[in-house]
Amino acid sequence: MSLTNASPEQAARAAKASSRRLATLPTAARNAALDAVHDALSDARESILAANAKDLELAKKSAADGQLSPSILKRLDLGRKGKYDDMLKGIQDVKGLEDPDTLLMSSVGRVDLRTELDDGLILQRQSCPIGVLLIIFEARPEVIANIASLAIKSANAAILKGGKESTESFKAIATVISKALDKTDVPNDSIQLVTTRDAVDPLLELSQYIDLVIPRGSNDLVRHCQRKAHMPVMGHADGLCSMYIHSNADKAMAKNVIVDSKCDYPAACNALETLLVHEDVLESVLPDVASALIAQGVALRCDEQSRTVLSKHLPQDQAVLLQNASDADYDTEFLDLILAIRTIKSTPQTPFSSVDAAIDHINTHGSHHTDGILTASQEVADRFYSAVDSACKFWNCSTRFCDGMRFGFGTEVGISTNKVHARGPVGLEGLMIHEYRLSGNGQGAAMYGGANGRQYKHRKLSV
Repeated sequence: MSLTNASPEQAARAAKASSRRLATLPTAARNAALDAVHDALSDARESILAANAKDLELAKKSAADGQLSPSILKRLDLGRKGKYDDMLKGIQDVKGLEDPDTLLMSSVGRVDLRTELDDGLILQRQSCPIGVLLIIFEARPEVIANIASLAIKSANAAILKGGKESTESFKAIATVISKALDKTDVPNDSIQLVTTRDAVDPLLELSQYIDLVIPRGSNDLVRHCQRKAHMPVMGHADGLCSMYIHSNADKAMAKNVIVDSKCDYPAACNALETLLVHEDVLESVLPDVASALIAQGVALRCDEQSRTVLSKHLPQDQAVLLQNASDADYDTEFLDLILAIRTIKSTPQTPFSSVDAAIDHINTHGSHHTDGILTASQEVADRFYSAVDSACKFWNCSTRFCDGMRFGFGTEVGISTNKVHARGPVGLEGLMIHEYRLSGNGQGAAMYGGANGRQYKHRKLSV
């Protein structure tokens, strides 16, 4: 990894050249580089956390002045809740994943289709690296190690552009990784951290070198990239996650799952933002859930029906904390200890009318990220799974499980709500695309078709 002050075009050109060399390296060389990066970051823990502390000190002042959101401040803290250890573990987990290069030791490519078009004319489809990734991130200094490890393993080059709030952290991490890679076969320019000011917009125009943009940060950052990029953008602008409590949901399960979904890490994109409650369980399930949330400091913004019920059932010291929800609250990613609650009417017309109403709310107001249902019914859960238009759909478990590490991907470059290529947490597999390779012995397309031409066999072969 080079900490470069080169111009955006120079950095992108160098990354493109390095990506071709990286794709020819065998598995052992790439895994050795991951070991080197892991050990170097482990040894440099104290100095990196000291650099992160400097960023945090400045960020807290900016947050106090209203210049930095509290959610970004939380994401910046590399020492929070074992985040540094998770970063190190992610590198080793990526190393342990099944490698993409299962065809040849010097060629990345997993073959998943082979067809004999004709005698001696064999077509195969196989995986290959995307090429050069541009990752633009705010806060989140661990992104550098996450991206570096996944890029090396998948034989992609990566250009990283960090926000000013994490300057000292990413400089320290980049320097450590750069020195580690110098002792390996992985080209240093294959992972670059751009420090040039105002580099984002010029980088977004360099589609001749950069193949994919992955923004990690605020809605404004993601939407800016989507507007300006001359190449595809992968990721999500919002993480507006909802949970629906169906009429037959278990009370204890609902309380535990919802508290975890909202309170484990409220600033995360997979944290719960909207709670939908079937009318039949407003008095039996919701009060316990609401009491547990308020005890954790969560502000509840309720529709009229849920607030009326909770005001009656909650202790007075909790009931006075209830707030009225506005229409805008159901379209808001709070990233804080705030939760919007809406009642789903009991509609007995068909067996699925109520869950369909919840599904309609999620598909209308959600961000297609992660949404869940709490129900004892397999049929209702299957209906939810089939009809909700989200990358991740969960039944009777926390939305916080939407994560590359928790999915067993080692780590992730982000969570995608795209409808093409990768969707959901994007790990190693999501950084691969496919190509077609055709081998023959002199055939020409004009030989085929017509009354007297050869006919294709199109015989499927084993892979």
